[in-house]
Amino acid sequence: MKKAGVLSILLVVVLVAVAVIAEAQQPKKIPRIGFVSGRDPKTPDPRIEAFRQGLWDFGYIEGKNILVEFRYFEGNVDRAPALVAELVQLKVDILVSANLVTSRAAKQATKTIPIIMVTNLDPVATGIVDSLARPGANITGFTTLARDLSGKRLELLMEAFPAISRAGVLWDTNAPGPAIAFKEYEAAARALKIQLQSLQVRDPNSDLDGAFKAAANARSDALIAIHSALIIRYSKRIADLAIKNRLPSISEGRDYAEAGALMSYAANAAETWRRAVVYVDKILKGAKPADLPVEQPMKFEFVINLKTAKQIGLTIPPNVLARADKVIR
Repeated sequence: MKKAGVLSILLVVVLVAVAVIAEAQQPKKIPRIGFVSGRDPKTPDPRIEAFRQGLWDFGYIEGKNILVEFRYFEGNVDRAPALVAELVQLKVDILVSANLVTSRAAKQATKTIPIIMVTNLDPVATGIVDSLARPGANITGFTTLARDLSGKRLELLMEAFPAISRAGVLWDTNAPGPAIAFKEYEAAARALKIQLQSLQVRDPNSDLDGAFKAAANARSDALIAIHSALIIRYSKRIADLAIKNRLPSISEGRDYAEAGALMSYAANAAETWRRAVVYVDKILKGAKPADLPVEQPMKFEFVINLKTAKQIGLTIPPNVLARADKVIR
């Protein structure tokens, strides 16, 4: 009996050892992130660069201990739902959404895969989450408060150029976000007694030149470019047309100012996208999106392009110039 007992114990020890070795030899599952962008994959995207930097900062190396599946709808919002569905079929561990259209598509496509959104709209007002503090369901993320800054942009235009009385607003009619944005600018403009002219764009190849002609005919003396996946693809052309028509322009991201727009005022997008990786890391370690509050931006930046000011023949007042976080010379 004693001999049999010893053999039984040895057998158990051997089985446990074999199980441990087998488990150690099994390849560890590498997390897979699905990332949907509205831009062109051939064009550098600062948001993706910041996101990748955030992954690196947290010790995630693409292809080694994390995989990122990028999908691009290149300004065509009708493609977004299919790209989201494709990533859901791949059973990614987390979906990352860069705009309202993708967030809505992701919310409809899955109730189980965690979704991290970055939106410039109010995610509560647009029905994406229940509240900022407790978003609920499988979605959380960040809002850049672009709409709350609409009035601030108009104020900056007026401070720099007090004679402005009418501004053209360039916006993409294909997506839902810009329509909401235009209404926000209308409300801010009424308070500041500025008239707004709606410059709608559906097809930039045919509509942009016409929009600027309409602005000239209506004697608009400034331009506001509302951020969208479609408009950002044509930011250089828009900036060039604004310069050609001698229109001081302000936009909703530093990408535009770097492309040649006169000014931009927005949340620091790079900081927001690096912060998004904090939530990626927490969710991969077991946190539930419903328990992670939607964060609001902590850093904002005002950018002025002095090269553009010189081309248009404008002088930025010293008090406005002093407030800039970045000056492009």
